[in-house]
Amino acid sequence: MNIRVYYEDTDVSGNVYHSNYLNYCERARSEIFFSRGESPILEEGHFVVSSISAKFIKSARFGELLTVKTEPIQVRKASLTLLQTIYRDEVKIFEAEVKLAFLDGEKPTKLPERVVKLFN
Repeated sequence: MNIRVYYEDTDVSGNVYHSNYLNYCERARSEIFFSRGESPILEEGHFVVSSISAKFIKSARFGELLTVKTEPIQVRKASLTLLQTIYRDEVKIFEAEVKLAFLDGEKPTKLPERVVKLFN
């Protein structure tokens, strides 16, 4: 997924504010569903981030075009672990390992089969 860096994404120095990299990753995860005619809001439950490990490698700046790539690391019964990497012109600038739990209310619940297929 491609994302353009807008002025609102940057800090006073013109660099992308650190939390916006997580927003870009969130958009890319949602786009996986949207691009297949699905919604990330599911009747059977919802995803919550249970952990994130992030590496800020290089800064992105106002006006740049970034690419967010999402790869499954592990698909379990009630959770997903994804590797999300952000590139600028094929140069890795950010990487995060994101674990998502699938819940019904506050209780972990089995991922629907169609979701498992999306990430396998």
